[in-house]
Amino acid sequence: MGRVFYVPSTNLMGRGCLSEVGPFIQELGFKKAFVVTDKFLNKSGIVGKVLAVLDSVGVNYQVYDEVKPNPTTTNVHDGVDMFKDSGCDFIVSVGGGSPQDAAKGIGLVLTNGGHVREYEGVGKTKKKSVPIVAMNTTAGTSAEYTINYVITDEERQVKMVMVDKNSLVTISVNDPELMLDKPADLTAATGMDALTHAIEAIVTPGAFPVTDATALAAVETVFNYLPRAVKDGHDIEAREQMVYVMFLAGIAFNNAGLGFVHAMAHQLGGVYDLPHGVCNAMLLPIVERENAKRDPKKFRAIAKAAGLEVAGKTDEQCAEEVIEAIKALSKEVGIPSKLSELGVTDVDLDKLADNSLKDACAPGNPFIPTKEEVIQMFKEIL
Repeated sequence: MGRVFYVPSTNLMGRGCLSEVGPFIQELGFKKAFVVTDKFLNKSGIVGKVLAVLDSVGVNYQVYDEVKPNPTTTNVHDGVDMFKDSGCDFIVSVGGGSPQDAAKGIGLVLTNGGHVREYEGVGKTKKKSVPIVAMNTTAGTSAEYTINYVITDEERQVKMVMVDKNSLVTISVNDPELMLDKPADLTAATGMDALTHAIEAIVTPGAFPVTDATALAAVETVFNYLPRAVKDGHDIEAREQMVYVMFLAGIAFNNAGLGFVHAMAHQLGGVYDLPHGVCNAMLLPIVERENAKRDPKKFRAIAKAAGLEVAGKTDEQCAEEVIEAIKALSKEVGIPSKLSELGVTDVDLDKLADNSLKDACAPGNPFIPTKEEVIQMFKEIL
């Protein structure tokens, strides 16, 4: 069976690459950028650094900074309306996964029309997005590399997962110098999100040698560098290595798929507005324990990449050690282990389970659990 491999056509990464993107933008030939971001990044000066690059190449801009941490359909359509009135001809997204996802939704609605709610699922649009230059500020989501984006439908309290090659950005920019001042908890959450991407990309039946190679490299690097990045946010080497983790894991899951960790985490984010990376981190060892019961052999390679000794051990033993290593890493970087630590005590398990089973990521899991099994997994983090 043939494979299709999606990745943005131009990707800048590493220290100082923000200052090098100007000529690439100039080559696009556009005149005015619609800058999609959030209020914190705008006030913190991060957006100002991007605007300075646009100024340097004579590109005008309009700033839209209303994006919420879990971007909503309202964020998307408010952005669409502002774009239409702005005279802009391309999008510059500045931020982590939320501004990146919102920008994709805006770009696709502008070229395809209708409501972003109509795009839920796989490949629902016919036309490519308005061109996007994605300036990323966190090391984890890989939203700037992938054909996936997630928008919260406020009416249904559901995180809608869209998988659409037409959302792929034109240029991605990952400069670790933009990430130096990110707080430890955000660094930990986004780093564990990247680890989840890598592991789910390995265990999914959609994996193939190219995605295995990049995902395993991401696993190795995240165990080596995430604790350092969390401990000292100004450790530029650790920050840069986490940029590479994000790229490696992103191109892995972008082309292999994800699984039930994301299917469940999306529901927690949609209903309770919780940080996506934290939800993934809490659920990762629980879901992978169940996956390992059905298909333990892939965990040997994960164990080796995580720096664990595999000689003389069964695949099942390797899987057990991987799960314990994930728990230990989560604890080391300060990830909560229970929803109650995030202020969530009243949980609608039926709703969470039903929506998890409908999630676009669910089919990528090695097995599809029953509703009762999903409820039981959720109970473990109450």
